[in-house]
Amino acid sequence: MSQHSSTYVPKSAFGKWFESRLPIASLIHSSFIAYPVPRNINYFWTFGAILSFMLASQILTGVFLAMYYTPHASLAFQSVEHIMRDVNFGWLIRYMHANGASMFFVAVYIHIFRGIYYGSYKAPREILWILGVIIYGLMMATAFMGYVLPWGQMSFWGATVITNILAAIPVIGDTIQSLLWGGYSVGNPTLNRFFSIHYLLPFMIAGVVVLHVWALHVPGQNNPTGVPIKSDKDWVPFTPFATIKDLFATAVFMLVFAWFIFYIPNYMGHADNYVPANPSVTPAHIVPEWYFLPFYAILRAIPDKLGGVIAMFASIAVLAFLPWLDTSKVRSTSYRPLYKQFFWILVADTLLLGWLGAKPPEGWYVIVSQIATAYYFIHFLVILPLLGFIERPLPLPNSILESVLGQKGGAGLPSGANAEPQSKG
Repeated sequence: MSQHSSTYVPKSAFGKWFESRLPIASLIHSSFIAYPVPRNINYFWTFGAILSFMLASQILTGVFLAMYYTPHASLAFQSVEHIMRDVNFGWLIRYMHANGASMFFVAVYIHIFRGIYYGSYKAPREILWILGVIIYGLMMATAFMGYVLPWGQMSFWGATVITNILAAIPVIGDTIQSLLWGGYSVGNPTLNRFFSIHYLLPFMIAGVVVLHVWALHVPGQNNPTGVPIKSDKDWVPFTPFATIKDLFATAVFMLVFAWFIFYIPNYMGHADNYVPANPSVTPAHIVPEWYFLPFYAILRAIPDKLGGVIAMFASIAVLAFLPWLDTSKVRSTSYRPLYKQFFWILVADTLLLGWLGAKPPEGWYVIVSQIATAYYFIHFLVILPLLGFIERPLPLPNSILESVLGQKGGAGLPSGANAEPQSKG
């Protein structure tokens, strides 16, 4: 894919002069206009554009909120109320930012599961996938610190629980906890540190996103069949074909986003966070934001504190090793009938963990959490590697164009013979 160069030629004398010194116009042209994309990609491939929009929205609304927010333990809650009640359109910006975090994670979870389903982590896209996992980790850190900033009851006690958990890490745990606290417990120095890091991390995410897009443009985009581009008939230029699809999907996503902002802006929040932080009163049930719940359930499923911390971080880190854990030569789950069943079991298991994370850690909730946690790791560490050796995939189309036209490819070929080219593309 990287052999496709830009055909952009500036028309004006100034354009030619500028292009000869800083060829940014040809870079944009080759990356977002003439860039070849598989002609069979579906709407699941639009979530990259949706995520780019949401990142820009979060940064812009966050910068605006930072102009009025006061990172002080005695003033933070009141400054948020000031934004909501006194600042012109402050309520809108704050609801855009708060609900935008949830919509950001909705889009990223769809993006991740799409990548898993269609094998977008397999060679030669390993670095692309790892950069995506890094972005996901940075997003979680940013969201956690942002949740603390309103300094309500759930903000304060959520910070207390998570920072206490970090102390379980051997050797460096107490040091990390002390650096985050800035004292002997969660307090004003903690809030200052979280605000500073929360403001910084989105720009780090933007930097890694640039690397992510760069890593995508080297091998090119994957597609629902997993078959690489083999001829000019297999691809279409990014603009207008993919551009129109991205704009339409983003507009639909914005409508859903707007529905939450204007009709149910507090639906994804917690009522206790509208009560100012009080170190003397512990909420009956401390619950993180919904996008943390599966990992919170994994954390609580392990009786040992250190074991829970290791399991929680391992549940995210294991995603980075998918390119090597998956031993199948076929990328797309569409052609893997046995693995397809396990994929949907994984989706159900993740949703179950999310539901369990919102429940109190008692009785049968703990037992089911332990079973669901065990399956989560068994899926990646046992089932995924073994299926590559025992599964018999369906015949692949010989080309992307063939899959679009609905012709049957691979007739008469032995199993796996028409899957070999995928390791090259």
